[in-house]
Amino acid sequence: MQHTTKISLIAASMFCLNVLHVQAQRIQPVRFSDVTIHDSFWKPKQEKVATATLNACIIQTEEKSGRIRNFEKAARKQGEKHEGIYYDDSDVYKAIEAMAYSLKNRPDAALEKKADEWIDKIAAAQQPDGYLNTFYTLTDMSQRWTDMEKHEDYCAGHLMEAAVAYYNTTGKRKLLDVAIRFADHIDSTFRVVNRPWVSGHQEIELALMKLYHLTKEDRYLKLADWFLDQRGRGNGKGKIWDEWKDPAYCQDDVPVKQQKEITGHAVRAMYQYTGAADVAAVTQDPGYLTAMTTVWEDVVYRNMYLTGGIGSSGSNEGFSEDYDLPNGSAYSETCASVGMVFWNQRMNALTGDAKYVDVLERSLYNGALDGLSLTGDLFFYGNPLSSMGNNARNAWFGTACCPSNIARLVASVGDYIYGKSENKIWVNLFVGSDTRFQIGKTSVPLFMETNYPWDGHVKIKMTPSQKVKYALNIRIPGWAANTAVPGELYSFKTAGIEKVQILLNGKPLDYQLDKGYAVIDRTWQNGDEIEVKLPVEVRQVKARKEVKANEDRIALQRGPLVYCVEGADNAGEVWNLLVPENPTFSIQNGQVLDESIVSIQASLLKVEPAADGLNVQTKPQLVNAIPYYTWANRGKGPMQVWLPSKMKHIRIAE
Repeated sequence: MQHTTKISLIAASMFCLNVLHVQAQRIQPVRFSDVTIHDSFWKPKQEKVATATLNACIIQTEEKSGRIRNFEKAARKQGEKHEGIYYDDSDVYKAIEAMAYSLKNRPDAALEKKADEWIDKIAAAQQPDGYLNTFYTLTDMSQRWTDMEKHEDYCAGHLMEAAVAYYNTTGKRKLLDVAIRFADHIDSTFRVVNRPWVSGHQEIELALMKLYHLTKEDRYLKLADWFLDQRGRGNGKGKIWDEWKDPAYCQDDVPVKQQKEITGHAVRAMYQYTGAADVAAVTQDPGYLTAMTTVWEDVVYRNMYLTGGIGSSGSNEGFSEDYDLPNGSAYSETCASVGMVFWNQRMNALTGDAKYVDVLERSLYNGALDGLSLTGDLFFYGNPLSSMGNNARNAWFGTACCPSNIARLVASVGDYIYGKSENKIWVNLFVGSDTRFQIGKTSVPLFMETNYPWDGHVKIKMTPSQKVKYALNIRIPGWAANTAVPGELYSFKTAGIEKVQILLNGKPLDYQLDKGYAVIDRTWQNGDEIEVKLPVEVRQVKARKEVKANEDRIALQRGPLVYCVEGADNAGEVWNLLVPENPTFSIQNGQVLDESIVSIQASLLKVEPAADGLNVQTKPQLVNAIPYYTWANRGKGPMQVWLPSKMKHIRIAE
């Protein structure tokens, strides 16, 4: 990109686009700091994150690893050695970001003091020119910005995200000023003539957009766009390019605006496309919009697990062939599901289409939430859809991206519930909460009450200070309208029986449906209440025939939740079950540890030896299924999401 010859033209066009930003972006998400959650499903999980999860992060960061010590050493400038892995700084930043969200959800003076203590150490480690990376500061500063795989900009991106979140919660600028100085250093270092740079692990693009939205500083929008534009031009240097010879691993084989297929490392891809969708929402660049839509369809139509997880292959922590979705060996990294939430939120903001929130919700309640134990202090890195009993949650990992990532997602659920645009209010997720909208000069407090996902009854009460006209847009989930997922990679075996109902002040309401939203456009007054009744039924799900791993198998879903059968509820055995042609289902309230759940009782068939020991027979078996996110919380044991409806193999055991 020839910035010296085009800078004035680019600046002028960017200025115009920036002015049009409010009109261009279809939906602006209401940020977590403006939402108070009192939900019976999410509030306890946020409490666990604020206590058990963050306590685990603090102990691992301060005591069991050198992550904080590295910042202390960098500040002392005494030639001490770096501890750990070159990208470990990022885990500190993600933990601070999770602390920021948690301080909004659950104010805690001791936790805020700890965050401020870490921030002081981070600020002290920053170099005079704004550079901040403990690996290079403690090893060899002459080598900084030479190896594109070494995660310098990745760590910088997580610093920016943490800084924005902490400022939004506390109003404190210290970390934000550190992040701004680093961002300015990166901008002045790279966005110049003949200085290409390809991020080996995308993240900085989406982080710069957060910084742009907060500061309104145009250079961060331009820098995010510049980072995206560097890709696919043959400029990569470092292990990915020079040793592995695999630029597709980090989505660098084709320019971003020409990309049509999902490739490589799943988390890198999600972070890249999140940033690209965010840039597109501001600039309305048709190249990004076309690429994002095409790649999204490739992911969701051919490469996504029923849980909303992505990345089936452990060898590259990412994608392989279309429809290659094995269950037992599914990698489906927690961070990738977190990334699916990020990306789909931006796609929804960009297009105003509810199908993106359908996928976001699927990933959030299943693939991502599974990464966090019910106790809050154990984690999954990968999230398989079946187990022979050899999978267990871990207290930590050498590469510890997942614990802090799921912590910050759960703590920031408030970011994903509501949206706003001119004279419109958007309800995307059904989470008990309250917030406030400004429609013209009128303040509109909104209060949502629900027992979702256990039932589909949602109440939304609005108390505007005076009569005011606006359009309330309520997402009607695809699963409630007989669409399991966009693109029909998965579909329901039979149509649902119940229909969606919407009532206004107790009376049935006719509404328009637009891109998956029920649109109620009227003049509202204090005390108006909307009731939404979603049909939360037990549904059998089947996969396209191309997904060989799920041929002649069905899965169970209820509302947004995917279910599984686990040995702990079924006499230790789940690999001897068959689904008959017309199974029956019932539901009951239950518990997994201290988590209140709704379980599914399914009338299936059990395959067992006949009395003569030479044949097999089937007999009715009542099977208990639990939400997928709750499995592996009671020790190791077998588990299956996809249950066979036909026998194809017989394993003879003692």
